[in-house]
Amino acid sequence: MENTCITTPSTSTSTGTGTGTTAFTDHMTAAEFDEAFTAVMPRLRRRLLALTGNPHDADDLLQETYLRLSRRARAQTLTRQQQPYAYTCAAALNLLRDLWRHPSRQERCTDRLPEHGWDGGFAGREAEAVTAALLRGLSPKEAAAVILVDIEGLTHDMAGERLGAHRGTVQRNRMRGLAKIRAALAA
Repeated sequence: MENTCITTPSTSTSTGTGTGTTAFTDHMTAAEFDEAFTAVMPRLRRRLLALTGNPHDADDLLQETYLRLSRRARAQTLTRQQQPYAYTCAAALNLLRDLWRHPSRQERCTDRLPEHGWDGGFAGREAEAVTAALLRGLSPKEAAAVILVDIEGLTHDMAGERLGAHRGTVQRNRMRGLAKIRAALAA
Protein backbone atom coordinates (compact mmCIF):
# COMPACT_ATOMS: atom_id res chain seq x y z
CA MET A 1 0.00 0.00 0.00
CA GLU A 2 1.14 3.52 -0.67
CA ASN A 3 2.17 5.89 2.08
CA THR A 4 -1.15 7.75 2.14
CA CYS A 5 -2.36 8.32 5.68
CA ILE A 6 -5.61 9.01 7.49
CA THR A 7 -5.81 9.45 11.27
CA THR A 8 -8.03 10.91 13.92
CA PRO A 9 -6.68 11.17 17.45
CA SER A 10 -3.51 13.07 18.09
CA THR A 11 -0.68 10.76 19.07
CA SER A 12 1.60 11.75 21.89
CA THR A 13 5.27 10.82 21.67
CA SER A 14 7.88 11.04 24.35
CA THR A 15 10.87 13.25 23.71
CA GLY A 16 13.16 10.88 25.54
CA THR A 17 14.49 13.59 27.83
CA GLY A 18 11.80 13.22 30.44
CA THR A 19 10.83 16.88 30.12
CA GLY A 20 7.39 16.25 28.65
CA THR A 21 5.51 15.13 25.59
CA THR A 22 4.90 16.70 22.23
CA ALA A 23 1.64 16.15 20.39
CA PHE A 24 1.71 14.96 16.78
CA THR A 25 -1.24 16.82 15.21
CA ASP A 26 -0.59 16.73 11.51
CA HIS A 27 -4.09 17.19 10.10
CA MET A 28 -5.04 16.22 6.57
CA THR A 29 -6.35 18.64 4.02
CA ALA A 30 -9.50 17.79 2.10
CA ALA A 31 -7.48 17.07 -1.05
CA GLU A 32 -5.17 14.71 0.80
CA PHE A 33 -8.15 12.90 2.27
CA ASP A 34 -9.79 12.53 -1.15
CA GLU A 35 -6.58 11.06 -2.55
CA ALA A 36 -6.20 8.64 0.37
CA PHE A 37 -9.84 7.55 0.25
CA THR A 38 -9.72 7.04 -3.51
CA ALA A 39 -6.72 4.75 -3.03
CA VAL A 40 -8.53 2.48 -0.54
CA MET A 41 -12.00 2.74 -2.10
CA PRO A 42 -11.93 -0.34 -4.41
CA ARG A 43 -10.71 -2.62 -1.63
CA LEU A 44 -13.20 -1.16 0.85
CA ARG A 45 -16.07 -1.59 -1.62
CA ARG A 46 -15.19 -5.27 -2.08
CA ARG A 47 -15.22 -5.74 1.69
CA LEU A 48 -18.57 -3.99 2.05
CA LEU A 49 -20.03 -5.99 -0.81
CA ALA A 50 -18.98 -9.20 0.94
CA LEU A 51 -20.58 -8.01 4.18
CA THR A 52 -23.86 -6.69 2.78
CA GLY A 53 -24.34 -9.06 -0.15
CA ASN A 54 -25.95 -6.26 -2.13
CA PRO A 55 -24.02 -3.90 -4.44
CA HIS A 56 -26.47 -1.07 -3.85
CA ASP A 57 -26.18 -1.31 -0.07
CA ALA A 58 -22.39 -1.55 -0.37
CA ASP A 59 -22.28 1.60 -2.52
CA ASP A 60 -24.57 3.47 -0.12
CA LEU A 61 -22.40 2.46 2.80
CA LEU A 62 -19.23 3.45 0.94
CA GLN A 63 -20.72 6.85 0.17
CA GLU A 64 -21.85 7.37 3.76
CA THR A 65 -18.36 6.43 4.99
CA TYR A 66 -16.81 8.95 2.61
CA LEU A 67 -19.22 11.67 3.71
CA ARG A 68 -18.62 11.04 7.40
CA LEU A 69 -14.84 11.08 7.09
CA SER A 70 -14.68 13.94 4.58
CA ARG A 71 -16.67 16.16 6.95
CA ARG A 72 -13.94 15.62 9.50
CA ALA A 73 -11.22 16.24 6.90
CA ARG A 74 -12.82 19.49 5.81
CA ALA A 75 -13.12 20.56 9.46
CA GLN A 76 -9.44 19.63 9.82
CA THR A 77 -10.04 17.23 12.70
CA LEU A 78 -8.86 14.20 10.73
CA THR A 79 -5.17 13.50 11.30
CA ARG A 80 -2.85 11.19 9.44
CA GLN A 81 -3.12 7.42 9.89
CA GLN A 82 -0.51 4.73 9.32
CA GLN A 83 -3.13 2.23 8.08
CA PRO A 84 -5.71 4.14 5.99
CA TYR A 85 -7.57 1.02 4.85
CA ALA A 86 -7.97 -0.24 8.40
CA TYR A 87 -9.26 3.12 9.57
CA THR A 88 -11.77 3.57 6.75
CA CYS A 89 -12.88 -0.05 7.13
CA ALA A 90 -13.50 0.49 10.85
CA ALA A 91 -15.55 3.61 10.10
CA ALA A 92 -17.60 1.73 7.48
CA LEU A 93 -18.19 -1.19 9.85
CA ASN A 94 -19.41 1.19 12.54
CA LEU A 95 -21.91 2.62 10.08
CA LEU A 96 -23.03 -0.87 9.07
CA ARG A 97 -23.50 -1.88 12.72
CA ASP A 98 -25.63 1.21 13.26
CA LEU A 99 -27.86 0.17 10.36
CA TRP A 100 -28.17 -3.36 11.74
CA ARG A 101 -28.98 -2.09 15.22
CA HIS A 102 -31.46 0.51 14.03
CA PRO A 103 -33.16 -0.75 10.84
CA SER A 104 -35.69 2.09 11.12
CA ARG A 105 -32.93 4.48 9.97
CA GLN A 106 -32.88 2.90 6.52
CA GLU A 107 -34.98 4.26 3.68
CA ARG A 108 -37.84 2.06 2.56
CA CYS A 109 -39.59 2.09 -0.81
CA THR A 110 -43.32 1.49 -0.90
CA ASP A 111 -46.13 1.35 -3.40
CA ARG A 112 -48.61 2.82 -0.93
CA LEU A 113 -49.61 6.44 -1.01
CA PRO A 114 -49.42 8.41 2.23
CA GLU A 115 -52.44 8.39 4.50
CA HIS A 116 -54.85 11.31 4.67
CA GLY A 117 -53.22 14.70 4.61
CA TRP A 118 -52.77 17.05 7.49
CA ASP A 119 -56.38 18.19 7.20
CA GLY A 120 -57.61 15.03 8.94
CA GLY A 121 -59.80 13.95 6.01
CA PHE A 122 -61.53 17.30 5.64
CA ALA A 123 -60.97 17.41 1.86
CA GLY A 124 -62.59 13.99 1.44
CA ARG A 125 -65.61 15.03 3.51
CA GLU A 126 -65.89 18.25 1.56
CA ALA A 127 -65.83 16.33 -1.76
CA GLU A 128 -68.54 13.98 -0.47
CA ALA A 129 -70.70 16.95 0.53
CA VAL A 130 -70.29 18.61 -2.87
CA THR A 131 -71.10 15.33 -4.63
CA ALA A 132 -74.22 14.83 -2.51
CA ALA A 133 -75.37 18.39 -3.26
CA LEU A 134 -74.87 17.86 -7.00
CA LEU A 135 -76.76 14.54 -6.91
CA ARG A 136 -79.69 16.21 -5.09
CA GLY A 137 -80.18 18.40 -8.16
CA LEU A 138 -80.91 15.33 -10.33
CA SER A 139 -84.05 13.27 -10.71
CA PRO A 140 -84.04 9.96 -8.81
CA LYS A 141 -83.50 7.96 -12.03
CA GLU A 142 -80.64 10.20 -13.19
CA ALA A 143 -78.99 10.13 -9.75
CA ALA A 144 -79.28 6.32 -9.57
CA ALA A 145 -77.69 5.91 -13.01
CA VAL A 146 -74.80 8.29 -12.17
CA ILE A 147 -74.18 6.64 -8.80
CA LEU A 148 -74.20 3.08 -10.15
CA VAL A 149 -72.11 3.73 -13.26
CA ASP A 150 -69.76 6.57 -12.32
CA ILE A 151 -69.33 6.16 -8.57
CA GLU A 152 -69.73 2.40 -8.05
CA GLY A 153 -68.18 1.50 -11.42
CA LEU A 154 -70.91 -0.81 -12.76
CA THR A 155 -71.50 -1.26 -16.47
CA HIS A 156 -74.71 0.02 -18.07
CA ASP A 157 -75.99 -3.56 -18.29
CA MET A 158 -75.34 -4.31 -14.60
CA ALA A 159 -76.88 -0.96 -13.55
CA GLY A 160 -79.93 -1.75 -15.74
CA GLU A 161 -80.35 -5.11 -14.02
CA ARG A 162 -80.25 -3.48 -10.57
CA LEU A 163 -82.69 -0.74 -11.55
CA GLY A 164 -84.98 -3.00 -13.56
CA ALA A 165 -84.48 -0.85 -16.66
CA HIS A 166 -83.05 -1.35 -20.11
CA ARG A 167 -79.40 -0.59 -20.79
CA GLY A 168 -80.27 2.33 -23.12
CA THR A 169 -82.55 3.91 -20.51
CA VAL A 170 -79.76 3.81 -17.91
CA GLN A 171 -77.35 5.33 -20.43
CA ARG A 172 -79.77 8.16 -21.34
CA ASN A 173 -80.53 8.93 -17.66
CA ARG A 174 -76.82 8.96 -16.89
CA MET A 175 -76.03 11.32 -19.78
CA ARG A 176 -78.83 13.73 -18.72
CA GLY A 177 -77.59 13.62 -15.12
CA LEU A 178 -73.97 14.29 -16.11
CA ALA A 179 -75.07 17.20 -18.31
CA LYS A 180 -76.94 18.74 -15.33
CA ILE A 181 -73.88 18.23 -13.09
CA ARG A 182 -71.62 19.93 -15.65
CA ALA A 183 -74.02 22.83 -15.94
CA ALA A 184 -74.16 23.20 -12.14
CA LEU A 185 -70.35 23.17 -11.89
CA ALA A 186 -69.99 25.74 -14.68
CA ALA A 187 -72.43 28.12 -13.00
